[in-house]
Amino acid sequence: MPRIPDDLRIYAIGDIHGRADLVVELLEGIRAHEGRRPKVAETRLVFLGDYIDRGPASRQVIETLLTGIPEGMRAITLKGNHEDMLLKSLISPAGLDLWCSNGGEATLRSYGIHRSSVMGGDIVEALGPHRRFFDDLALTHEVGDYLFVHAGVRPGVALGAQRPNDLMWIRYDFLDHRGDIGRFIVHGHTPTTGAPDVRPNRICIDTGAWMTGALTALVLEGESREFLSTG
Repeated sequence: MPRIPDDLRIYAIGDIHGRADLVVELLEGIRAHEGRRPKVAETRLVFLGDYIDRGPASRQVIETLLTGIPEGMRAITLKGNHEDMLLKSLISPAGLDLWCSNGGEATLRSYGIHRSSVMGGDIVEALGPHRRFFDDLALTHEVGDYLFVHAGVRPGVALGAQRPNDLMWIRYDFLDHRGDIGRFIVHGHTPTTGAPDVRPNRICIDTGAWMTGALTALVLEGESREFLSTG
């Protein structure tokens, strides 16, 4: 079994997609779970990206990630393809069209912007201090035998040589791969039917929260795994 270092507990959290209500509920569940477990030197929250779009409260999700992390826990925030689309919308009209056609209009509304008149500068102004959150997102997080990433990795390519586009966007070349990838992968991006998808080389914890009401966290400690979920 893959493992993480001793005296560390990790909660990896799947795609939120504008459901601020669910991320608040899950963080409360994590706080309660942590209180029932033996104390460790470090507790880490790894968010796998796609915080925005589709659901109604993207701005509130980002505010929660910036100000609502339980005391004593460290948050790692990764970049998903929806955050990638937001950033590209700031520099390209085509990027804005792509983003809005994939749920971005819900994010614009949460920041008080109407699609009919929006320009890149309007979005930058509306994001305010949240802009730095999007700029600072990491692509991967590696701990012990695990690699955390939004979408997956390109099989046959060294982990250190992966293309950012694959890390945020890849699907079936990764999902259909059954062999070793160099690390055990924890990812989101491709929603399941409301329950995590556990495979010998990966776990997908995107449980379609914005549709299903189930936002999922994978809990790792040593070699053990368990899941927490809303709904």
